[in-house]
Formats: sequence, structure tokens, C-alpha cells
Amino acid sequence: MSDVAALHARQPSRVWAVVILILLEAALVISWSAGFVGIRFAIDHAPLFLILFWRSLVSGLLLLPFALTIGPKIRWKDAVPQMLFGALAMSGYLAGFALAISHGVPTGLVALITDMLPLAVAILSWPVLGQALTARQWLGSFIGLTGVLIASGWSLDVADVPLWAYGLPVLGTLSLALATLLQKRSAASAMPVHQSLAIQCLSAAAIFALFAWHEGGVLPVLDPGFVGGILWLVFVATFGAWSLYYLALKKSSPARVTAILYLSPPVTMIWAFVMFGEPLSLSMAFGLLVSLVGIVIVARARPAQGQSPAHA
Repeated sequence: MSDVAALHARQPSRVWAVVILILLEAALVISWSAGFVGIRFAIDHAPLFLILFWRSLVSGLLLLPFALTIGPKIRWKDAVPQMLFGALAMSGYLAGFALAISHGVPTGLVALITDMLPLAVAILSWPVLGQALTARQWLGSFIGLTGVLIASGWSLDVADVPLWAYGLPVLGTLSLALATLLQKRSAASAMPVHQSLAIQCLSAAAIFALFAWHEGGVLPVLDPGFVGGILWLVFVATFGAWSLYYLALKKSSPARVTAILYLSPPVTMIWAFVMFGEPLSLSMAFGLLVSLVGIVIVARARPAQGQSPAHA
């Protein structure tokens, strides 16, 4: 009887554990999509690089006291590589997708293109790490890119967007992929995440400051929309998304968390439709499904024999 009672007692706890995990993953997808939506909202209230500058600066300054007091002492030889990673992973990536959105590329499509990170990592792994793509990775890359072309073809017909703007999120994703691969080769990758994130945010802020100054200045805009947008980008899209990401990794497997993040493009598309009236279409939905199939194939593909994995 005691065993039966114990079994019945464990069942509700398991159910609650599953419910909590699902809620955690839902919050992760929403917060991950918040970066794209936050940029789309904020560009209506301030110049683009001013937004990116203050997002990076506030995030870095809030993290700095923890970076200096918690964890090992930060040495210059470890900080310098993190500055490079910040230039690539934050400046290049954020500028790429934010500029695309500011030029009118649909927000959901930008989210879909930037979700091609496993493809970009696989493609760059040969010149950076000397790892050739397997047949399965080539297949997945082809399917993923085909899906992007299907999803973007409709928007190219109806939106007044310069053709080159669609390449901006591609360049941003390649920049993030390059930073990911370089970080795998660097001994500085062992630095605690709060320290590396602080350095990367501040180095990105220094770069964005130059562009913001060229746009007209670095002083914040005294506008509720600008302030609200920065707070949203800092606490929801930066701290919220990354905190939930690492919490989800503790509660679940990396493969499951990666698969969950593939839901961010459709969530972003729906969010952009509701908030900004950006159109949806069957071709975008079909292209999204095709791309996700390609991403999953690449993400689950094993590297060639004798090579180490190239995925982040």
C-alpha cells in the first residue's frame, strides 16, 4: 500500500514538472522573439544605432558589477578575445538584423533568416575549423535556403524593400556564426557567461557609439517609446531570453532547447502581424516549414569521421 501511495504522490509532481517545463519553454520562445519585435517597435521612436548603442551600454553596465565581483579575476588576455567576439556576435549580428528591419524587411522573415545559424556554422566550419560538410549537412543547407527563398519571394513582390536589404540578416548571421566558431577555438571561452556577456555588450556599445554619433549623437531620446523600447530590449530580449535559455538547459536537454528555439520565427511573424500589421501569407508559412526541416537536418547531422562537432 505504501508503494501505491508513493506512486500516486509522485504522479502530480511529475505533471507539475512537465507543466513548468512547458511554461518555461513558452516564455523562452516569446522572449527570444522579443528582440526582433523590440527593434521593430523602437525604430519608430529613435535612430537605429542610437537604440543599439543604449541597449548594449545599459546591458553591459548592469552586468559589470557582477562581472567584477563574481567569478575569477578578468585578465586582459581573456578580455581582448571577448571584445572581438562582441564585435562579431553582437555588433555584426544585431546591426545585420536591425538594419534589415529598419529598411522594411518583414520582421518574421528576418527572424527566420537569423534562425539559420546552424547552417551558417556548418558552412563556415570548413574554412575556420577545417571541417568539411557531410552529405546530410549539404542536404539540410540546401533545404533550409530553399525555404528562405520561398518565404521571402512573396515579400519581394509586395513590399517596397531594396533587394540588398535581404542580405543584411544573412551577413549578421554569418558574423554570429564566425564568432561562435572562433570562440570554440579560444581558451577565453571558459570565462563565465556573465563576465563574457558584460565585455561583449560594452565592446558592442563602443562600436555602436561611433555609428550613433554619425547618425546625429549618442544622447538618449526623451520619449516614452524610446525608453520603453530600451527597457524591453535590455530586460526581456537580453537578460530575460538568456536567463531563460540557461535555465531551460538545466531543466532539459540542449537538443530540446534548440528545437524549441526554432519556434521563434513563427511566433515573431504572428507578433509582427498583431502589433504592426505586417502581412502573413501561405508562402511564408510554407517556406518557414521547409526551412525548419533543413535546420533540423543540419543541427542533428554528425560531423565527418575524425572531426569534432562544429555546432554551437
